[in-house]
Amino acid sequence: MSMFADYRDHVGASPAKFFKSTLFQSERLLLGLNCLEPGQEQHIHTHAGQDKFYFVVEGTGTFTVGDEVREAGEGWTVWAPADVPHGVANRGERRLVLLVGIAPAPGK
Repeated sequence: MSMFADYRDHVGASPAKFFKSTLFQSERLLLGLNCLEPGQEQHIHTHAGQDKFYFVVEGTGTFTVGDEVREAGEGWTVWAPADVPHGVANRGERRLVLLVGIAPAPGK
């Protein structure tokens, strides 16, 4: 596995649901991309014992973290602490690309 990745090599689309791609994974961290086309969303969910962040690479999303709902665009980071409900929706007109980190990695 290479220690270097260009996110653009991992961008994709799926008409049925948002697209996910893993860039790196270890026992301590999962780093990946979530790509949401206009109208797609990642439903509100939780990660027991896992912290998560979203970094907006392209586009704009409507993020829910706990009781807070905010729009965030390119360059913004959104933090979802362990066990706090969170999700994101693309209500814009172009693809939303998110760098996502989860620690510890799922299933570890």
